[in-house]
Amino acid sequence: MKLKKILSVFRMRRERDWRSYSTDTLLAACSALLVTGGIYIWQLYPKIPNISLLYLLLVLGLASTRGRYAAIVTAVVAFFAFDFFLVPPLYTFTIGKFDEWLALFIFLATAIITGQLAAAMRQRAEQASQRERETHALYRLVSATNSEDILERQLHIVAHAIVESFAIDGIYDSAILLPDKHGKMALLACTYQSVRSTDLSQEEETAAEMVMSQGLAIDICRDHRGYGDKPDAIKEDGASEQLSVHRQPMGAESYVRLLPLRVGMRNVGVMRLRMRGDVQPFEHEQVPSIERVSNDSRTAFFWSFLEQAASIIEHARLHQESLQVELLKRTDELRAALLSSVSHDLRTPLSSIKASASSLLQDDVQWDEEARRSFALAIEREADRLNRLVGNLLDMSRIEGGALKPEKEWYPIEALIHDVLGHMEMLLKDRTVQVALPPDLPPVEIDYLQIDQVVTNLLENAARHTPVGTPIEISAEVGERQLVISVADHGLGIPAKDRERIFDKFYSVTGGQRKGLLGSGRGLAVCRGLIEAHGGHIWVTPRVGGGAIFQFSLPIYREEIRHD
Repeated sequence: MKLKKILSVFRMRRERDWRSYSTDTLLAACSALLVTGGIYIWQLYPKIPNISLLYLLLVLGLASTRGRYAAIVTAVVAFFAFDFFLVPPLYTFTIGKFDEWLALFIFLATAIITGQLAAAMRQRAEQASQRERETHALYRLVSATNSEDILERQLHIVAHAIVESFAIDGIYDSAILLPDKHGKMALLACTYQSVRSTDLSQEEETAAEMVMSQGLAIDICRDHRGYGDKPDAIKEDGASEQLSVHRQPMGAESYVRLLPLRVGMRNVGVMRLRMRGDVQPFEHEQVPSIERVSNDSRTAFFWSFLEQAASIIEHARLHQESLQVELLKRTDELRAALLSSVSHDLRTPLSSIKASASSLLQDDVQWDEEARRSFALAIEREADRLNRLVGNLLDMSRIEGGALKPEKEWYPIEALIHDVLGHMEMLLKDRTVQVALPPDLPPVEIDYLQIDQVVTNLLENAARHTPVGTPIEISAEVGERQLVISVADHGLGIPAKDRERIFDKFYSVTGGQRKGLLGSGRGLAVCRGLIEAHGGHIWVTPRVGGGAIFQFSLPIYREEIRHD
């Protein structure tokens, strides 16, 4: 079968070369005879002894336009025509003088050498022009792919560029296949974006999996007559482990060629090419040698496109892995910060509860009723603090997991604020809480427990981070389609550089006189998550005279309120 393919390719090339050689021979012979006829009619020889230089101009012209073969044929025909029609005795190939023999042979050698040099210069010029076009094409390809950030769009650009650059070589469709999460090959990018993965036939999917796993290059027949009986395995020189399976279409008008996309020795994808069956743009022996630089510049240019596609896929994989590594790194950092913060915050209430309980259980000390009540209140206060801490942790985990769904109902905000002040009485017993609420506040649609948690966190934050005995102010005002609640304190305030990040998880304001007042940075982060889940916004502004004002907004709908 391999011999038949080689003979078929050789036959096609021979027919193409025969037509080209016939044209060059006819053109060379006619041109040389035409120049000879002009010299003969006007009897320019021997009047002009160096008239044979006209043939050199003709040889140079044909060498620079048609190539080496046409130049040599022109020189030979000119040699014999000049001898037959112009050198005495005429109409014979006999030359009477030695100097005329010498002149003719010098002319023939000069013409052949000149033609060879001109043809070589023409070939180098064509190669330089081709390399320039290829360089520009690769530059445009790299620029276009670098301007896109999405892998699928980048591969679409490569697929279109292959069809545009190699359409004359028989490629009329290009697609790139990548393995999905189940290991099956699927179309990620193709020349025609409307073609979906269903366009990948079972035969193509099976062959693509073989190409991906084994690095094979496979041609698949696309007509109803199917494949050849047996695959043809070819081992390349210098590639002892490299095999290629080539299935040649039998009389089909087109076929599919599947090539591996490689980075080093690892396959990262598969290139699918649809090609005309009567064109062989790249010899079969060159298919498996993807790593090897081919002497054929056109083939090397083709592999450059494949290497660009492979590098794009590999870059996307490395980028994804770097993101995963960064995610794991940040997760570890957050886990360490969470453990450190939680262990510190849990230690204080647990120590107080343990101390109070141990005191109550001492048998050698007789506590009076007031002391017992004090220990019990301390246990209750620290248990409530511990409960708020655990509640914040649970709320934060729900917020991050996207499982926070407010169960809203209409509720008056002034009632909620008084409820919060009631259950925080012990924490705020050394504070003066000033409440300024307008009498006509409209009800808002909220999740009572969640907004209760927000107000509780803001009041606890104000109590913990401001001097003992300073007042805390709570106010509310109705804005355009929103209700704004404010909690103001008389503490050190929040620096301008920290106001945007104060609601970030585990972020605490440092520096100045805050030593010993640092928090874990969870309460305000929970507040932001709960308020945003209600469609509102939370922020902090400086208070005139010192301190900070924490404000959050809740949407209100006057039309629904009036209707009720």
